[in-house]
Amino acid sequence: MGVPLRQQYTVAKYLLRQRLKGNRRYPLVLMLEPLFRCNLACAGCGKIDYPDEILNRRLSVEECLAAVDECGAPIVSIAGGEPLLHKELPQIVDGIVARRKYVYLCTNALLLKKRIDDYTPSPYLTFSIHLDGNRERHDASVCQKGVFDRAVDAVQLAIRRGFRVTINCTLFQGEGAEEVAAFLDYCTQLGVEGVTVAPGFSYERAPKQDIFIKMRESKQLFRDVFRLGRRRRWKLNHSSLYLDFLAGNQSYNCTPWGNPTRNVFGWQKPCYLLVDEGYAPSFKALMEETPWHKYGNAKNPKCANCMAHCGYEASAVEDAIKRPWKALWVSLFGPRTRGPMAPEPVPEYEIPAGTQSRPAIPLKVVD
Repeated sequence: MGVPLRQQYTVAKYLLRQRLKGNRRYPLVLMLEPLFRCNLACAGCGKIDYPDEILNRRLSVEECLAAVDECGAPIVSIAGGEPLLHKELPQIVDGIVARRKYVYLCTNALLLKKRIDDYTPSPYLTFSIHLDGNRERHDASVCQKGVFDRAVDAVQLAIRRGFRVTINCTLFQGEGAEEVAAFLDYCTQLGVEGVTVAPGFSYERAPKQDIFIKMRESKQLFRDVFRLGRRRRWKLNHSSLYLDFLAGNQSYNCTPWGNPTRNVFGWQKPCYLLVDEGYAPSFKALMEETPWHKYGNAKNPKCANCMAHCGYEASAVEDAIKRPWKALWVSLFGPRTRGPMAPEPVPEYEIPAGTQSRPAIPLKVVD
């Protein structure tokens, strides 16, 4: 895992406390979106499809810190939009770090070299820099040439300055295992702490809809990637059982309350990926009033192909607490890449006549 022992200990202590309290639903990571405005228009992003009056909104420092206190999660992921466009972001980060919460500041890094002096290296602060693959792949993903090279320059600068740095990578249609493996090798050479990698979620508002990978294709891709990575020293910033889930070896239900979202509209139901399900006025209301039973692969067609960490990382962590020996086995030997996959959930929602609940993609495990 690409996570320091100090942070693992803090999270483990938090999880144990939740178990001892008998809490069934609790947050693991707060997704804080202080703005939706961005300086890129990526093909797979649905966050910037709002009128200017919405894109110009900002959460204040006080609102952000109140959300951190109200939620209580040990980790805060600051996303957007592009967070570095927020003029008060340094004060927001300082306030979260002062609370001894671990901050992952998600950024496309175009402004990082200009703004890096506004931040102080800390074990509680990580720059999570967006790179969706190699130079050609990433620049195509963000619809602008030269972004990959600027982001890599920012990565190298941040590492030299003593900051924790991770890479946040989203995989889309058309990517092959060799290409993904080569990218992970490159990230290792860069010297980053770890890489977060997951298949893209098909945002309804995204300008392009033909770039998202279906669930069965995703599982096969990850199996092929993990097979290539057997003897490579990749540091993936995920729990071992979430990686096993990506490889099709675990059947998990979505637990979106593990990654609650606070943005300019309020507390988003049920997660940051579904934009039209409504908002709650408080974290307490979010947890108590959201119809959680309506979401997940089998429950909602919008969730049919989702394997995102915001829904399933917390599920994997909960499984690891219940069955630590299973998590240890996968951690030592890696996800299984051969043999039958775990069964996919059977849709419980009505499927229009003449359509399929899953694409008819033949499964072939390549040795």
